[in-house]
Amino acid sequence: MSLPERSSVRRVVDGDTVELADGRLVRYIGIDTPEVRRRKGGGWVEDPEPMGREATEFNRRLVEGRPVRLEFDVQTHDRFGRLLAYVYVSPDGEREAMANAELLRAGLAQPLTIPPNVRHAELFRGLAEAARRDRRGLWKAD
Repeated sequence: MSLPERSSVRRVVDGDTVELADGRLVRYIGIDTPEVRRRKGGGWVEDPEPMGREATEFNRRLVEGRPVRLEFDVQTHDRFGRLLAYVYVSPDGEREAMANAELLRAGLAQPLTIPPNVRHAELFRGLAEAARRDRRGLWKAD
């Protein structure tokens, strides 16, 4: 496990990916949010899945332009070269929150456990179950 790293978020790519101030991309460990873009015809096109825009906007309000603390698990990079991290932010300037968990709590993500990065898997499953039970986000009643 690597030591935590501090940076700031330049921009939000989507619900589970951000770009840091230095240009590196960070993929949130342990969650998957609905996509807002898809690869088509050799490029990327806007083609949001249900709740994809909501997850992206939630993530934007939570972390964009803010300092963050990155916590790594066993693997620090994915096959695309992105950093893999649990991303912590202090949205109110006091209490620190994990963005990965906040997206699950809001019902805008589902757990995606890929060993060996499993440190918070149990927490993530519980947050997703509560969101589903309370019909938040992806599980809202129509």
